[in-house]
Amino acid sequence: MNIRSKAHKFVEILKEKKNSLNIKTLLYLVLFSLGIIVFLWIFQVLFLQFSYEHYQIKKMNAIVNQIDSTDLENLDTTLTTLAYQNEVCIEYETNFGTKITYNTLQVGCGLDKNISSINKIKSSLKSSETRKSGVKLVNPTYKNKAYLYGIKVNSGYVFVYSSLEDIDSTSIILKGQLIYIMFLVLVFACFIAYFLSKKITKPIINITKKAREMGKGNYDVVFHENGTLEIDDLAKTLNNACKDMKMIDELRRDLLANVSHDLKTPLTMIKAYAEMVRDISYKDKVKRNKDLNIIIEETDRLNILVNDLLDLSKLEANSEKLNMITYDLVEQIHSVLSRYDIIKETEKYNFVLELPDKAMVCADKNKINQVIYNLLNNAINYTGKDKKVTVRVTEKEKSYLVEIIDTGKGIKTSDMPYIWDKYYKNEKNHKRNVVGTGIGLSIVRNILEMHNFVYGVKSKKGHGTIFYFEIVK
Repeated sequence: MNIRSKAHKFVEILKEKKNSLNIKTLLYLVLFSLGIIVFLWIFQVLFLQFSYEHYQIKKMNAIVNQIDSTDLENLDTTLTTLAYQNEVCIEYETNFGTKITYNTLQVGCGLDKNISSINKIKSSLKSSETRKSGVKLVNPTYKNKAYLYGIKVNSGYVFVYSSLEDIDSTSIILKGQLIYIMFLVLVFACFIAYFLSKKITKPIINITKKAREMGKGNYDVVFHENGTLEIDDLAKTLNNACKDMKMIDELRRDLLANVSHDLKTPLTMIKAYAEMVRDISYKDKVKRNKDLNIIIEETDRLNILVNDLLDLSKLEANSEKLNMITYDLVEQIHSVLSRYDIIKETEKYNFVLELPDKAMVCADKNKINQVIYNLLNNAINYTGKDKKVTVRVTEKEKSYLVEIIDTGKGIKTSDMPYIWDKYYKNEKNHKRNVVGTGIGLSIVRNILEMHNFVYGVKSKKGHGTIFYFEIVK
């Protein structure tokens, strides 16, 4: 492999890894951590500064209002108290030009230094026509924003000064450390995100690997749970799917075996009797006609098999439409049963009929006949040694209950959900008296569901089976 091929393969691997759940989970968790850090930075630096500034201006307004309501005798005491309690610096300039300062040693105070820009602002406030006015400014000494409020009193003018930025050394150190803290948090978050993404994606990767094996036809794989609700649900679903696919695969093989058998037997008979007619009995009319009748009968068996497959295909494709008419169900049951006269005579089957004189129903006559025919075939195939099959029709308020009953071995409870499957057969090697492909019950189900008729099965192991459906009047 040359260098170009290796580079191309490496690029393809990178692209595949980029779209992997592991990388995406890691990326999302890192981005989430970055988002939290950015939020903390905005809150701690920008928003905190805005809040501090708003708080200081509000406090200044309260101080000025308190000064405004203080009489001359208590003014000095009030200014001293307000300056130290609120950590602001105050200057009181009397009408005689005397200046008294309070708490001017406060860090960031701009009233204790002869700063020309601040002096100009003080002069403009004094010359203002309003009794109380304030202005934002930048202290050139500390390079920070501040607020200067002026208020006229009877004996002179009072200036209240406060920084709008927290310039305390502790706050400055904390803000500086915040950068390092954020860096450490980011690194720590990346490690946590990496291990967390591994923990999240590991069971999914394991499930994916086993799902690939299942897709290749290995239905013995087991999907393990790991205690996470969603992963456990996925594992349970895939285990059930694997079990169902294994069952379907077995039933599919059974169907192929049964269809192959049902095709092979009549084809072998047709070929054998055709050769017999050609080589032996072509001159004997009686013998020839007998052989030809067998060929016709075997052809009919093939025709039934192919028609069943075609009917099921049409029903599942929803290409069939119902031709709803009102007719006598009892008459049609007798008509279907007439097809079994030959096995009644030759095989000594006993058909017990429990029918009313007449049962007028509304349905697709041909398709319901097909339902009855398939259920009778099924009963004949699986009935007991007494060869008894019962057909019962019971009148209800708005419908007739049709039951086809055999005396066979019954159906296991575990097999009940699968009996309507198109691949299902109760016994793989049962003795069949009539042709059966394992799709008869699937045809029954599709036809009855097209009619929206209630249907079902009752069976107990060793006590026979009852297939039933309700057909509306």
